[in-house]
Parts: sequence; C-alpha cells; structure tokens
Amino acid sequence: MKAGNEQGTSASGELPVSGLGGLCWTGGIAALILIVYSLATIVQLMLLGGQPATAAEAFTLLQNNRIVGLLRLDLPTVVVMPLYYFLFLGLFAALRRTDRANAILSTVLAMLGITLLLATPTALSMISLSQKYAAATTEAARTQLLAAGEALLATDIWHGTGAIMGGVLVQCGAVLISVVMLRSSVFSTTTAYLGIVMHGLDLGHIVFGLFLPRSGVVLMAMAGPLYPIWFFLVGRRLLQLAATGSTR
Repeated sequence: MKAGNEQGTSASGELPVSGLGGLCWTGGIAALILIVYSLATIVQLMLLGGQPATAAEAFTLLQNNRIVGLLRLDLPTVVVMPLYYFLFLGLFAALRRTDRANAILSTVLAMLGITLLLATPTALSMISLSQKYAAATTEAARTQLLAAGEALLATDIWHGTGAIMGGVLVQCGAVLISVVMLRSSVFSTTTAYLGIVMHGLDLGHIVFGLFLPRSGVVLMAMAGPLYPIWFFLVGRRLLQLAATGSTR
C-alpha cells in the first residue's frame, strides 16, 4: 500500500488527484509558505515577545516602533490565515477518494473556522486608537481611548468568542483530516499521527486555556514546534501528487 502511495496512487490504483492536481499544487505551496510563517512566529516570540498585555503597552509599541507593534499584535497571522483555505482544499483533493464524507466535513469545518478568525483581528484598529491616544490632551480622553483599546484586545484573534470558536472549528477539521490521512495510502502514517497529535494539542490549548490558562500555554508550546514539520510533510506530498497528476 505504501509503495503505491509513493507513486502517487490510491489503493485502487487510481490517481487520487486526477482532475484536481491544481488544488494539490496550491495546497502544497500554501503549506511551504506556512512553514516560513511558523518558524518566523517562533523566532518572534523568542526575540520580541507575545501579544501586549494591556492597551497602554500596545499604544506605546505602535508609537515607538509600528512594525514591532503590528508583529506582536499578530498582523502576520491575519495575512497568512487565508492560506489555510488552499491547504485544506489541497488535502480534500488528495483524500476525497479515501473518505469523501469526512474529507468534505473537515474542509467545511476548517473554512468556517478560518472565516470566523478573519472576522476578529484588531491590529489595524489599534493603530487608529494609538494615534488618537498620542494626540489626546486630556486625561479623560486618554482614559476613554485606553478603555476602547482594552475592549479591542478582549475581542481580538485570540480572545474573542468568534476567534475561539473559529480556532476550535479549524483544529477539529485538522484533526479529522489527519484521521482520514491515517486511513488512506496517500499520506504516510507519520504525517497522519503527527497531525492528530499536533492539532489535538492545539485544540486542547484553546479549550483548556479557557479554564486553566497555564495548561493552555504549555499545550501551545508543545504544539508550536511541530507545525513546521507537519507543513513540510504535507506540502511535499501535495506537490508530489500534483506533479504525478500532471504527468499522468
């Protein structure tokens, strides 16, 4: 079975990406770009730190160094998040003959989650508030702007209800597509198990982080370094399938 897999064929001997090689190619490219994003995020957290804890800190960052401020307010996450659309479409194209129902379900869950996440970012909104805060001449005005900034941080891409539900949907879809991988001969068992563990940890980070914040941080720290590896394995395989499909 695995020998057939390396040749880009399914268990039935049919090419799993027949007619959908373009989706596999775009999914593979998206995965490779996400490798760069994952590594850059790890470096950023180590060198610059995570999200500002308060609106005042966020305003100061944006006023002193806007690039650093936007990085710590997760603007790169907003920019690369649409790549997940292409990644899951590529995975669907590769796995639709293994388990069409669950491949469709996982793709729908992920896309709904991504859309919810994209509706919640606040990094650019904080720029306007920081400028108004810097120009404010009264303490009352500054207090109001700080309150508005705190409200934005409370509803951002990591803390808002829509963002949390979006993250849960994305991770549920990712765990499900990894289970489909495990049942197929298209991806290796290493890729499948790594996806189950990694996305399971990230799902736990979102859920348990609501009640036990420290446990959420630990689970996220465990899942984070696995992402570049999984993206590489998935991206390489999708590009192989796309290339095999084009030659067939």
